[in-house]
Order: sequence, then C-alpha cells, then structure tokens
Amino acid sequence: MEMGSSPRTVEEIFKDYSSRRTAIVRALTQDVDEFYGLCDPEKENLCLYGHPNESWEVTLPAEEVPPELPEPALGINFARDGMNRRDWLSLVAVHSDSWLLSVAFYLGARLNRNERYHLVLSQDMKDGDSGTIESRLLCPKKRLFSLINDLPTVFEVVTERKPVKDKPAADSGSKSRGSTKRSSDGQVKSNPKFDEGYEEEDDEHSETLCGSCGGNYNADEFWIGCDICERWFHGKCVKITPAKAESIKQYKCPSCMRRGRP
Repeated sequence: MEMGSSPRTVEEIFKDYSSRRTAIVRALTQDVDEFYGLCDPEKENLCLYGHPNESWEVTLPAEEVPPELPEPALGINFARDGMNRRDWLSLVAVHSDSWLLSVAFYLGARLNRNERYHLVLSQDMKDGDSGTIESRLLCPKKRLFSLINDLPTVFEVVTERKPVKDKPAADSGSKSRGSTKRSSDGQVKSNPKFDEGYEEEDDEHSETLCGSCGGNYNADEFWIGCDICERWFHGKCVKITPAKAESIKQYKCPSCMRRGRP
C-alpha cells in the first residue's frame, strides 16, 4: 500500500482520506468497466486500494504482518460473478467505506496528547480564554469526523442513495451548474447569480453529487450535465471549462463515451 510520509494533523489526515476516497469512487463509477475486468474470480484474493495520489489499484494484500495500515476487504473478486453487478459494486463500496474510516481513525489515534494540547493552547491564547482548554482537547477528533461526515459515502455515490437531480426541461431553465445555462439546442447562455430565484435553485440542488468525485454541489463551481445519462459533473473533474462548454451541442460524460452510447 502506498503510504508516503505519515499524516500528522487533522487536515493532513482528512486530505489523505479524501484522496483515497476520490480514487475508489472513480474505480467504482468512472472506471467501473476497467475495475470489473481486473477483479477476475480465477485470481487469488484481491483488494481494492485507494492511494493518497488519487490513483486506485486492484492487487494482492500486503505481505507484511501486521500491515503498515489497516487492510481493505480481502477477496472482493470471488463474489463478482455470483452476484448482480450492481449489488456486487454496492458491496465493494460498503467495504471500501469501512476501510477508509479505519485508515483515517488509525492515523487519528496516533495524534498524541501533546500535539492536541499545543493546538488547543494556541487557540486559547488567541482567544484569551484559558479556562476552556480541557473541554477542547477532543476537538481534533471531532473535527476529523465532521469533515469526513460532510462527504457522501462511497456507498451513497455508487448506489445514488443521495440521488443526482434530474435535469429540468429546457423550458424550465436547465443549467450547467455555476455560471452557465444549457438550452435544448445545446447553446450555453450566461446565468448570473443575481437572477431571480437563484437561491431557491441552489437549495434544490444542494444534494446533487458529482458523478466523478462524488462531491456535493457548490454554486461557486462550474458544473456540466451529461445529456445521455443525465448525471452532473464538476467541470474540472471531466476537464470541461465554461468556454469549452459553449461549443458542445451534446455533452457525453467519459463513462458514456467509453460505453459508446448514442
């Protein structure tokens, strides 16, 4: 397993968690056909790893005992052909969530008391409130959990338990999230944030998830919707800029392009 330098702070641990999660989400969604093919039931016990550089890998488990970090579920390939494909992917997603949390809290448990005390003491010195030191000692762990909890789980992304909103019809003002709006003829028009009803639409799409990284909708970012599968994506995740979107009459996401959908 790729480890590199061990994360030491809450921010570093969350970055490690987020990067590994992004990799696994990509394996189970955007790269799902490649992932499915690698999980050959005829091979030995295989594991799905997400690495801190946002790459994923299907390989044998670590040989060292005990391993450097908690290990993911062993033998995910054995059940592949004995289950419905969607159910199997959901099962891998649940085990991946468990693994991601175990790695994050394994690293979090290694934050020693002095490091946490130093962080709290610095904050108290700024606040001028030394009487709250003891009650804040657990804040780093709570903050780590809060940061993780703000992201949808891999299982939620794969099963769409937090469903991606269907794109509204053109006459109701469908839009590429953030700064542009797509009409039925593929034209992209400006859509200033100050348009009437903008705040209401922002609330409506607050649970929309990126089909690539699984991140939540953010009105400050450019999003684009696939005209085939009707999922939404961060422009940066699919390498589409607002300027490039202007020349696209019908957008196909990477998954639909690979599957050759019309």
